[in-house]
Amino acid sequence: MFNFLFSLFSNDMGIDLGTSSILVYVKGQGIVLREPSVVAIEKNTKTIVAIGAEAKRMLGKTPANIVAIRPLRNGVIADFEVTETMIRYFIKKVHNRQSLLHPRIVIGVPSGITEVERRAVRESAMQAGAREVFLIEEPLAAAIGAEIPIQEPQGNMIVDIGGGTTEIAVLSLGGMVIAKSIGVAGDEMDEAIIQHFRKKYNLLVGENTAEEVKIKIGSVFPLEEELSLEVKGRDQVAGLPKTIKVTSEEVRQALSEPMRTITELIKSTLEETPAELSSDLVDRGIVLSGGGALLRGMNDLISKETELPVKIAKDPLTCVVYGTGKYLEELDNLKKYVKI
Repeated sequence: MFNFLFSLFSNDMGIDLGTSSILVYVKGQGIVLREPSVVAIEKNTKTIVAIGAEAKRMLGKTPANIVAIRPLRNGVIADFEVTETMIRYFIKKVHNRQSLLHPRIVIGVPSGITEVERRAVRESAMQAGAREVFLIEEPLAAAIGAEIPIQEPQGNMIVDIGGGTTEIAVLSLGGMVIAKSIGVAGDEMDEAIIQHFRKKYNLLVGENTAEEVKIKIGSVFPLEEELSLEVKGRDQVAGLPKTIKVTSEEVRQALSEPMRTITELIKSTLEETPAELSSDLVDRGIVLSGGGALLRGMNDLISKETELPVKIAKDPLTCVVYGTGKYLEELDNLKKYVKI
């Protein structure tokens, strides 16, 4: 009763606390915020210069006294104080009206984080102004957000490829039967592209450029028509600006190592899946979510490697945050299924 009355006066929210970006869902309003998880800091005074989209534009372009950092690495908090400041900034940005009541917050976290890391996430949100904090594992949140019928006594598999982590889970009867998490995802793919350019062309490029190449021409499976793109960077031998032309085929080659790691983890998860649930997956297949699901040929590659049908969630980028939102909407019904 009291929680119902509180919810009338506070903006309860669900947060996808991603390594690459933060999405915020407000109960009754939907997704109200989507910004990069980047903070720009003045080195000497430790003053926050910018947060979110403005800070991301500064990556690799800041003067010597300012550094743009990602306080979350591989899905966990790398810098507690900066993360707390960032979470507080986004909560205040969303919860901007005057209210005596603080919001209840549901946060999606990687399934593989430790109890210490869980406590750090919870304390960050509490210090940032939350009244109550619930943590939900990202693969479970992604499955709920992708509208997978997880309450049924049937096996379902979700693969959530985010910025810092890839989360894999087999679900049945509202819980995770098997869950695996690995710190190889979008950021590792960007780094693989950076290293490819450095080794093959002696070209130095930044994170934003590598991400742009991945989005515009990146693929993990042969395309009917290969793409190409001009890439600008700095020649590490001459030290001068340089432009090269790259193809989707060589980007695919650069991405082969992180993709091999991800597909091997999917196969090892399938090997540990109970036989009855495995038989369900033959028909139901695998659902992909997260930004990595949008990479060209991702479903084709995983389908080839696993010999299972693979489909991409309706809106893979927002599955986790919608899952936290649905958890908020039906908190009393769902929380008995979720480890809090």
